[in-house]
Amino acid sequence: MQRIRGDDLRNELGDLETLNEEKLDSILKRFLKDLKENTLEAGGWSLMLPAYSISKATLNAYTRVLAKKHTYMLINCVHPGYVNTDINWHTGPMPVEEGARGPVKCALLPDGGPTGCYFDQTEAASF
Repeated sequence: MQRIRGDDLRNELGDLETLNEEKLDSILKRFLKDLKENTLEAGGWSLMLPAYSISKATLNAYTRVLAKKHTYMLINCVHPGYVNTDINWHTGPMPVEEGARGPVKCALLPDGGPTGCYFDQTEAASF
């Protein structure tokens, strides 16, 4: 969310009361329109890796939508850190074993644990 430049857009993605799948779909359609029309800056989108940034922000928002919809499950998202993997051509300084700590922690949360949360590695953090 920090990469999203526009306050209105950030607020829209952060409003859990009105956030739903249709709204997320609408946001992504607006992004694609602005991307095609080269109006990302005017739309309040991130200019640094815009597709990556909005995909991460909407995926994290979707986590909250799913957690609200499926209250019998624990649904969270995790940023494992900059892990040394094929996806980044092995430029990440963190070993895979260390990067796995956050996802494993979330997978092993006990009943009644946190849901609809964002974890930065192993710590709950703000979206």
